[in-house]
Amino acid sequence: MTHDPAHSPAELRGVLVLPGGLQPGRLILRGGQIEAVVPDAQAPRDTLILPGFVDTHVHGGAGGDTMDGPEGIRTLARFHAACGTTTLLPTTITNPWPEVLRALTAVAEVRRAGGVPGGADLPGAHLEGPFISPDRLGAQPPCALAPTPERVAQVLATGAVRAVTLAPELPGALAAAQAFAQAGVRVGIGHTRADAETVQAALRVVREAGGQACATHLFNAMGGIEGRAPGPAGALLADPDATLEVILDGLHVHNTSFLLARAAAPGRVVLITDAMRAAGLGDGASELGGQPVQVQGGRATLADGTLAGSVLTMDAALRSAVALGVSLHEVSRMLSLTPARSLGLTDRGELSAGQRADLTLLTPDLRVNTVYVAGQRVKAEGARVEA
Repeated sequence: MTHDPAHSPAELRGVLVLPGGLQPGRLILRGGQIEAVVPDAQAPRDTLILPGFVDTHVHGGAGGDTMDGPEGIRTLARFHAACGTTTLLPTTITNPWPEVLRALTAVAEVRRAGGVPGGADLPGAHLEGPFISPDRLGAQPPCALAPTPERVAQVLATGAVRAVTLAPELPGALAAAQAFAQAGVRVGIGHTRADAETVQAALRVVREAGGQACATHLFNAMGGIEGRAPGPAGALLADPDATLEVILDGLHVHNTSFLLARAAAPGRVVLITDAMRAAGLGDGASELGGQPVQVQGGRATLADGTLAGSVLTMDAALRSAVALGVSLHEVSRMLSLTPARSLGLTDRGELSAGQRADLTLLTPDLRVNTVYVAGQRVKAEGARVEA
């Protein structure tokens, strides 16, 4: 498809992946938006057309990392776009406070410059750390801090943050959750040792402030569920509103745990990558937050064996979910509509008139063929999208 998206209409034909199922049809595009969705029984069956993927938690890819500054952010945005992701939140890692603020400022700078040509749209950053438990760091460096009012104000002043991760047991965490929610920042519960009651208190604060709550990579860095101690995971699964990030790479979460979350929280599961800079580069040495990482067989670990983010891409997560028996239209919701709405983005996430023309076209074996961001075709030369 070659066209001027600002003036002339364009048409895509194939099997449309709609919220309620699959339907052969046509998309009419104009001005970077979907102008019409038209059923078409004669549309080819060898192209699947999905809303572009929305990754709310991604640190890096193709050698770039959010903490590198503008060029690293551009690199990861282009890499993940080639893998079907049309919207993403560059995600920080716990580092010394000036480094965290520098990374947020870099995201704001890229956004002010018009985003990333050939890359995913960046509605903001995900601040993962340093407002986390020093006892639940996972692969995060030991630079955790309490979310004081002064630090929260500094974060909000960057104008970059769209999502934040908090450990609700930290001093000042509930006030911080309220401030973030009131500012339109999605509040994630993660990297925490809190009990269920403390998590429930934080979820109430977010809800009463009119905000959206989320589990930051459900089951990871938050302990398990027991009958008398449901913990953060239990509280988040039981909450009727919180969305639930899951890293479906076969390493971070057991497949049965993913299916449990899907069964317990229909419509609330969000697939993410949590990808690090090594994504797309194959096995070998890498780093995360200044820490050496080794990637072997697709598994990224610190020197002590701790899992260190992932090398996952969203198209690979889609294939994994389908292989577990989840229908393509349900997986599409986990990859697009649910994460978009969790961020307050109502202009993307489904194939309907008036939505952005953020589209991922797949082959019948669920491999990325073509990607459009706001109606502009993304070039994928040099990107490794197999997984």
